[in-house]
Amino acid sequence: MGLISIAAFKPKPGMEDELLKVIEDRIPLLRSLGMITERKPINMRSSEGVFVHVSEWVDDDAISRAHSNPDVLALWQRFDDCCEFVKLDSLSESHNDFATFTAID
Repeated sequence: MGLISIAAFKPKPGMEDELLKVIEDRIPLLRSLGMITERKPINMRSSEGVFVHVSEWVDDDAISRAHSNPDVLALWQRFDDCCEFVKLDSLSESHNDFATFTAID
């Protein structure tokens, strides 16, 4: 059984389209490296315009390997260039009993 990961990305001004491209590129790269499962990712947007991305890692080892893989590090640099990583509890939706976001894809 894999590990579900939820990430939240706040686009930098004028970088929303680029961020969506990076999010789209993430899954094929990680799958090609055997780091995430075949589970379909879920992409959402908060009321504040933060993108929330849900995916499933194969295991803890895959997460560890990602931290030293040059292709993954290059992808993370692309994220750094176009967004800020934010904590889920900073999103207003996370304070509701049933956090609800707008679906994107």
